Amino acid sequence: MAIVAITLTPALTRLFPGCPRLLEMEAANVRGLLDALDAQWPGMRDRLSDSFPRIRPHVNIFVDGERSVLETPLRPGARVFIITAISGG
Repeated sequence: MAIVAITLTPALTRLFPGCPRLLEMEAANVRGLLDALDAQWPGMRDRLSDSFPRIRPHVNIFVDGERSVLETPLRPGARVFIITAISGG
């Protein structure tokens, strides 16, 4: 398990009152990170991944600048950015 730094988009944090944009959590991989986020803010995992499970098409999760999948391992001190798409016209 590794402690990682996470940055969430404002669009995501607005859906979960009390959720900060910048936080640190412990997880072994991206799937474990989504589980940890969901334990703190129920429903967040469902916003970020589907039932297959895989990361939803409108969500990008970057670990140290590389696009990741649920199985992507996390190293201590990794920087994770969770970005949701914004649509509109």
